Amino acid sequence: HAALISLSFGGAIGLMFLMLGCALPIYNQYWPLFVLFFYILSPIPYCIARRLVDDTDAMSSACKELAIFLTTGIVVSAFGLPVVFARAHLIEWGACALVLTGNTVIFATILGFFLVFGSNDDFSWQQW
Repeated sequence: HAALISLSFGGAIGLMFLMLGCALPIYNQYWPLFVLFFYILSPIPYCIARRLVDDTDAMSSACKELAIFLTTGIVVSAFGLPVVFARAHLIEWGACALVLTGNTVIFATILGFFLVFGSNDDFSWQQW
């Protein structure tokens, strides 16, 4: 139960940094909310790969590597988008720093979820 509570706390802290980067009166721009799409998309390739392959298949490593490659592209895009927004003067650099901090916390939380609940035990996300 402690892992679930700490993951919830991490997600809340990450979203708080994202909201601070958007809603503080000094910044007041909501362009960084587009990184929410990356938060939703990032676990999808790996979840699909875990469902499709079993460990005895020879193609399993290629499928998992492709999923990790796609996930890496999504994560890098989530970190690049606020920088592009800041360089285009759509958001301030302080807001960019807050969003990048939130990205770090959120993606660490997503990684923690897969490390905690990714094993093949009775209480696993694979049952969904």
